[in-house]
Amino acid sequence: MKKLMLACMALMICCGMAGYMTSCGNKAEEKKIVKNTKPEVRDTANLPNYRYVDSDTLLNKYNLAKDYQEEMLRLQSSIESTQRQRANAIQSFANQIQTKMQNNQYASEQAYNSDMNKLQQMQKAAEEEIGKMQMNAQNQMAQAQQVVNDSILHYIKTYNESHGYDAIFMKAATLYINPAMDITDEVLAGLNKAYNKK
Repeated sequence: MKKLMLACMALMICCGMAGYMTSCGNKAEEKKIVKNTKPEVRDTANLPNYRYVDSDTLLNKYNLAKDYQEEMLRLQSSIESTQRQRANAIQSFANQIQTKMQNNQYASEQAYNSDMNKLQQMQKAAEEEIGKMQMNAQNQMAQAQQVVNDSILHYIKTYNESHGYDAIFMKAATLYINPAMDITDEVLAGLNKAYNKK
């Protein structure tokens, strides 16, 4: 029994020492890594055979995307204008009902109920109209995004036929990538040139 306990203790001490040595080794490696992580700007001729584009820049400066953004802003403005018009009409009619009530202008409860039903129908119709407009705007926005994405992907495939890169990444998908591999401006110029011809 004593031998077994001694063997277990020896094993624990060995494991502890191995863990300590490993952690020390890792710290030494971390120090080496920290020392070697200085960003280096390399000649593009010596770069790996892949590049990247900044999707935010493309979406902000690609004329097709900008045109769709303007269209979406017009749609949103139209929805907000319709909302204001319907809200004003509903509020105006509600005020008329209030004024009639205060001045005892309702000849019967039936006349009052008729106006209240009309007010509710106005509210329901406004909600349905605005809902349809918002759904239409969302559908158009989704279609616009699809058209822009398809256009960018199609152009990048065509672009790469003459450049032969092994991969073209989106910058957002990387933690760090050498700025010398950025082809955003080149791709953007090609996209806008192709779009302007259409």
